[in-house]
Amino acid sequence: MPSTSQKLEFSGHSGARLAARLDLPNGPVRAYALFAHCLTCSKDLVAVRRISVELAREGIAVLRFDFTGLGSSEGEFASTNFSSNVSDLAFAAAYLRDHFQAPSVLIGHSLGGAAVLAAARDIPEVRAVVTIGAPADVGHVLKNFGSSLQEIEESGVADVTLSGRTFRIEKQFVDDARAQSIHDAVAALKKPLLILHAPLDQIVGIENATEIFLAAKHPKSFVSLDTADHLLTNPEDAAFAGQVIAGWLTRYIAADKPQGEAPVEHVRVAETGSGKFQNVVQAGSHRLFADEPESVGGLDSGPSPYDFISIALGACTSMTLRLYAEHKKLALGPIAVDVSHAKIHARDCAECTEAERGGNARIDHFERTISIDGDLPDELREKLLEIAGKCPVHRTLEAGAKVRTIVRSGGRG
Repeated sequence: MPSTSQKLEFSGHSGARLAARLDLPNGPVRAYALFAHCLTCSKDLVAVRRISVELAREGIAVLRFDFTGLGSSEGEFASTNFSSNVSDLAFAAAYLRDHFQAPSVLIGHSLGGAAVLAAARDIPEVRAVVTIGAPADVGHVLKNFGSSLQEIEESGVADVTLSGRTFRIEKQFVDDARAQSIHDAVAALKKPLLILHAPLDQIVGIENATEIFLAAKHPKSFVSLDTADHLLTNPEDAAFAGQVIAGWLTRYIAADKPQGEAPVEHVRVAETGSGKFQNVVQAGSHRLFADEPESVGGLDSGPSPYDFISIALGACTSMTLRLYAEHKKLALGPIAVDVSHAKIHARDCAECTEAERGGNARIDHFERTISIDGDLPDELREKLLEIAGKCPVHRTLEAGAKVRTIVRSGGRG
């Protein structure tokens, strides 16, 4: 989970209080996104939560809320329709605008996808729109009403079973659905659009994605969700969708800003709340994860702390050798550096001095193997070994460093 998930509520189109959650990332917020769920779903659907988590990990805050009469929100579902859902989205955007920052991204799943396509025109700050398994025609939802549709037409109201749950549907819902034109909304969108859809979707067929894609103007993108079902019940499918969305959005939202002032190097590491050891790392404008392997209770979602030390040594070595080769105008082939780390007894350290090998203490031992394409004369091989030893990280590891620690309370500082 992200570091912070705030429980919020705001007034919807009818004045009813709508339940919401705002998933905030660790570190600076790059953008705010508004998530619209499917007709019979809620903000707490596993897929919605997982996608929000993936976006929060990339610095994107996500507001997910329950439409009027659904989930934990107030109001009567029977009095709602597609238009009221679009209105609820506008109220949610206004809430973000007034209390945080207006959403620059709209994401909608299933009928929520159609809703964000219709709502985008009325939220001027929106810079990108994403749909997941969205219908190209709002009237598509009526196909799921079965024989109840005729009863609604004749009696004005009927109970409809959708996804195992019973909902009271009024004729005004049917009339409103038939009156919508998603095709026109898409054609007039004038915003980057990402369409995610599963070819095997049994609820909203893949032909809907085709219709939306053809109606949209460029820039537009389509990504297949392969074997996923309509609700993305497989967590891996939901995670993939979230990762694709986050990657696509990098072209349309602000880049991460460095956490420290140059020339001071500054890295921020903070727990994500997901798993036992996972931390998000922000180094300059780069985000990544630190974790531990599953064998010791981690999620294996990123390098371990000692992996990062090995990465630093290997990267610094490669960079140092390349700088030397350029300075000496050497035609040095591609460089690769393998680094392994272990704790060994000092007496077993072949590179240590006699004094250092004198005790039984265990020391950190890094073994570095430098591979260079092409033949190397023995003289150059020895010189490269010497230059590798001058790598700044190598020198820091051998000389040691002073670490000053400050403990702060009352906030993340």
